[in-house]
Formats: sequence, C-alpha cells, structure tokens
Amino acid sequence: MTSGSEILPTDAAQFIDDLTRMIARASARICALSPHTLIKRTKADQSPVTEADEASEAMILQDLEHLLPGVPVISEESAGNKRVPQAGESFLIVDPLDGTREFLAGRDEFTVNLAIVTGGVPIAGIIAAPQRGQVWRGIVGQGAERLRMLADSADQPEAIRSRNWPAKNAVATVSRSHFDADTDAFLNSLGRLTRTASGSALKFCQIAEGSADIYPRLATTCEWDVAAGHALVVAAGGVVASPRGTALHYGRAAENFRVPAFIAWGDARKAATIRI
Repeated sequence: MTSGSEILPTDAAQFIDDLTRMIARASARICALSPHTLIKRTKADQSPVTEADEASEAMILQDLEHLLPGVPVISEESAGNKRVPQAGESFLIVDPLDGTREFLAGRDEFTVNLAIVTGGVPIAGIIAAPQRGQVWRGIVGQGAERLRMLADSADQPEAIRSRNWPAKNAVATVSRSHFDADTDAFLNSLGRLTRTASGSALKFCQIAEGSADIYPRLATTCEWDVAAGHALVVAAGGVVASPRGTALHYGRAAENFRVPAFIAWGDARKAATIRI
C-alpha cells in the first residue's frame, strides 16, 4: 500500500513542480478547444460534460501513471463511468475541468483541480485557472503560493496567506450556479457582507489568497470539487469543515464521493465561533 510520505516526499518542491507542469499541460489542452464547437452531453447527475473534460482527464491520468505508477486516482469522469479504483490509505483526487458550465458559457472561471489525500485528509492541492493563466497550490504545513502559468509550466511562485476576519467589509464568495436559500440565510446571519459569485474552485483560491473571507456550500457536492481547495485553504492558514465544524473525510466510495456540505473560512478563529 502506498503511504502519504511516498506520494509526497519530505522535499516536495520538485514533485509539486512536476504536478504543476502536468496540470499546465492539461490546461493548455482545454484552451485549445473552443467551447462554441464542442458537443455538450448531460450526465446522470444532470451536470454537463464535453470533449474538453475528457481530453483533460485522459492527459492527467496518463501523466500520473508515469509519475506515480500504481497510485489510485479518483477522477470525476472515471467515477461517473463507474471506473473507480479502491482508494486505499493514500490516493489522488482529480477534477479535469471544474466549472464546465462556465467553460461552455465562455467565462474564464473554470479550473483544473488535483489533490493528494492521505488518511481521508487532503494534504496538498493544486488549482489552475487556464484562461486566467494562474495556478494556486499548497501543501498543508508548508504554506501556499500563487503562480503565473506558462505554456507547459509555471513562473516563480508568490507566497499567499488567508487573512483574519476583517472588522468591516468582509467578503463572501459564493457559487454562481448553485447558490441556494440556506446559504443566503446563513450569510445574512453573519451581518453585512459583500458577496461575489463565481464558478468552480476559484472560490477556494480567493479564500487562500486573502481576497475573500468565507465560502459556504450548504448543499451536496462532490469530493473532486472540494479536495484540492480544501488542502489549499488549510495550507494558506484557513479551515474547511462541515457547517457544524466537524472534519470532512475523503475517499468515501460508499457515499458516491459526496460531500454533504462545507464552509471554507480564511480565519480559523472566526470559524471556531460559528456553528449552524
């Protein structure tokens, strides 16, 4: 069985660079495809999928097999087709194109997500925004950073950190496509907030870099939508937990890899004072 230390070496910088280059290549493949010419199909869960999702996944899975042979990978499209390996103690979670609706609408808010999970906990995450030319990445306990994405690699990193809850002008980032009444009521209970809507895992990136303070998702979503952002936010100093403040666990095949609900906070101390 592969351990977390075998996936993520003690000196992880070169390894994370290799993963970042891999994600950059998949991002370039997505950008080479026009959303206006792709045929959209609807999956069983009513979410859209295109050739771009599948091409990105194929590239990532092929690269991972060379970089980490034998390590289990849970990926959105493979899971949708019931081709899911047994996760084991340590594994990877991939969303090859998070925000397909935004991609099809011509927005730049879609991402490519990869997380390393051990013991059910995300320990490292990479999120790329192909059209924005940016990558966010983090290793829990070692910090988080933002990079400018190049054609098949990334530029020099800039350290980022989540911010303390501000005395005024706190910012909530919310889902463009999945905002609901429960989330609206919860945000209202926190007092006056500026709300900004976007798609995909970009909302986690805003928390990690300190441009937003809270991202609540009080409806069911999937592990591949959350795992990379979870690791990134924690690496940047924040916290991601259930609305009750309990830990989230990943690799839950029996639950179809569903996350019931979560809240991402930039300020862990603020998170400790709020429960739903």
